Amino acid sequence: MSAVLGTVMVSMGTTATVTLLLLADAAWHWVQQPGDSPARFVQAALTGTGLFVVALLAHELARRLAREEAVSQHNRSSAQMQAQVNDLVIETLSEGVLVIDAEGLVHAANPAADAILGQGLGQLRLPFPLHAQPAWHALAALARQTYARRESQSEEIPVAQARGAAREVRVRTRLTPSSDQRMGSLCVMFLQDLRELEARIRTEKLAAMGRMSAAVAHEIRNPLAAITQASALLNEDLTDPAHRKLTHMVQHNAQRLARIVDDVLDVSRARQQRVLSLGEQVVLDPTVQALTEEWMRQTQRKGVTVVLDAPGVEVRFDVEHLRRLLVNLLDNAARYASLREGAIQVVTTLQRAGSPGRPTLQVWSDGAPLEPAVQRHLFEPFFSSESRSSGLGLFLCRELCRRHGAAIGYERRALAGEAPEGNEFFVGFAASENRLTQ
Repeated sequence: MSAVLGTVMVSMGTTATVTLLLLADAAWHWVQQPGDSPARFVQAALTGTGLFVVALLAHELARRLAREEAVSQHNRSSAQMQAQVNDLVIETLSEGVLVIDAEGLVHAANPAADAILGQGLGQLRLPFPLHAQPAWHALAALARQTYARRESQSEEIPVAQARGAAREVRVRTRLTPSSDQRMGSLCVMFLQDLRELEARIRTEKLAAMGRMSAAVAHEIRNPLAAITQASALLNEDLTDPAHRKLTHMVQHNAQRLARIVDDVLDVSRARQQRVLSLGEQVVLDPTVQALTEEWMRQTQRKGVTVVLDAPGVEVRFDVEHLRRLLVNLLDNAARYASLREGAIQVVTTLQRAGSPGRPTLQVWSDGAPLEPAVQRHLFEPFFSSESRSSGLGLFLCRELCRRHGAAIGYERRALAGEAPEGNEFFVGFAASENRLTQ
């Protein structure tokens, strides 16, 4: 026991003590009976030697067992940590994952698989048969085919949903290697929603097209400026009204192209410069008042009402970027609003529903309601319900807002009381810590 539980010194000391006791017992018998003492001394010596050997062996075996236990504990901790990491990775994967055995029973499934299959998979108790739902019969057949051929399979399968149309899913299967004869291979099935894959491809194409558009727009600016200048010089020498009308058409379309080029370049600049210095701040009410009046003078637009209800509030926004934002929203409102008084309203407030205490700019117009399909793509680039628009105005507004820590949104509502409903674009600013005194 001392060799197993104690150190080598403790075990040797205990064994020596026992050996001395045996020798003392032999000496006592020698004093009492001298004739029988040699045999007792030999027996005590042999027993003591055996105890020393047993103590050394027991101690060495105990040390080895302790080392093995420490290694086993370390391996167990490493395995638990690896299992936790694997579980976390599988749980956060955007691809669905199913683990299926040779009998078609599902032993593991991640949330992405539940979202893709859409038949309440997350509510089923594991393990469950994959063919439990008729919509999953094609998946079960692919798993059986994987086991039959003993090789990976890949196929695009339409999977029926509990609600809505069927979803196209790309399914890939892999077999795990099996080193244990008692435990066969498992089929790991990966599910990928083709709609998300196509959306990522569209995003990458859009980014590439944006870079190319910025480069082309930069090269177009100089020839376009030359066309505009030549048309203006030619117009000075023409007297025929028909010829002047033609030069006016050239100038009008050249200006339209110039605006499209500016939109493309503004989008490129907004994406390249995401972070704004905290020192860039403007006083909201007077800036909005000045920018709105400037836009009204340039466009000769009547019937615009300005309501300022955020006195002394500063917001984090560059003045030129705020000008671009407000001009885009006003141009968009003027395109669909009527000509009556108050058809367009520009409002600043701190009490807008949903964002109390946050400075808000609202641009409201009495235009017709937007279709739901249009609302879903309002802030996407190159999307417009009009053929003569570049589709970059609202996208540029969103990029500028993101850069300045603001948020932009759309809502169909009435401003107050029994006023008619209209289209409202609202911008929630990141308020500055400093406020001006009234």
